[in-house]
Amino acid sequence: MNILVTGGAGFVGSHLVEKLLEDGHKVTVIDDLSTGRIDNIRHLTCDKNLTVRIGTILNEQLMSKLVSKADFIYHLAAAVGVKYVIENPLRSIQTNVKGTEIVLELAEKLSRGNRRKKVLITSTSEVYGKNEKIPFKETDDRVMGPTTISRWSYSCAKAMDEFLALAYWREKRLPVIIVRLFNTCGPRQVSDYGMVIPRFIEQALRDKPLTVYGDGRQTRSFLYVDDAVRAIVSLSKNPKAVGEIFNIGSSERITIAGLASRIVTMTGSRSAIKLVPYEKVYTKGFEDMRHRFPNTAKIHGLTGFRIRYTLKDTLENMIEDARIRISKGGAKACC
Repeated sequence: MNILVTGGAGFVGSHLVEKLLEDGHKVTVIDDLSTGRIDNIRHLTCDKNLTVRIGTILNEQLMSKLVSKADFIYHLAAAVGVKYVIENPLRSIQTNVKGTEIVLELAEKLSRGNRRKKVLITSTSEVYGKNEKIPFKETDDRVMGPTTISRWSYSCAKAMDEFLALAYWREKRLPVIIVRLFNTCGPRQVSDYGMVIPRFIEQALRDKPLTVYGDGRQTRSFLYVDDAVRAIVSLSKNPKAVGEIFNIGSSERITIAGLASRIVTMTGSRSAIKLVPYEKVYTKGFEDMRHRFPNTAKIHGLTGFRIRYTLKDTLENMIEDARIRISKGGAKACC
């Protein structure tokens, strides 16, 4: 099968590309490297079934050529990370909304008869907003903050992506699948754009204070990237997934302060844990999601999917990956 992966040099994208190549597919990656890194896929570039194009999904002429050759499109390209979204609000909205619109429009336009191009859209747990009714179910209400706080633009942009995808399915019968990822993490993930586990690990390995934003009592569930990829691929193969939305996440939940303590212990670090007010990191009036915890009954009921990696497994693998990168000078010092 000919597969197009947008954002294929990103953290999750690179692991997905690796899996698709292992399964014998011909894969084309497009990535503008704004948050992706060519190092994520450098080890794959010798594979004759991989083609890499450096460019933006906003380039309709380029995208038309790539989509025309694809049987299936995994759309992962997006502005990601709280820090990146806040610092690049306009670019983030344009990439996340217009980019998805281009992918869907071209997939529908370039489909032929019964040979419909299938699109899997990666969305996010951020769409649930400030809802505190956990665990989040796919049909739960969204609770948003005001438009004056740019942090919520990411949630709204990804929700619009979902609306667009479902509209193309309902009106044009374009086969789409939507997945909401909950804090995916693992090797190759870096702290540059606000990802908490890589930041904590790098700080701990350097015996720097682990900077916990807010009061540290906010909770998250972290999903190992191999589990996320396995779930994504299983849904892409299931015809009953078309036109549906699925949470993909872990059933383990931990406070951010608890996460910091665990990482200090596991790394044998001498680091202290330091609480930092949100406004000192982001902007005045910043708001956060208090909890992110998924109900995964829907994906389990359809595919039987269960996670294989515990949080302990995840942290062990990420700590080892970070040790190697730091020893090679590949990770920045965190303060």
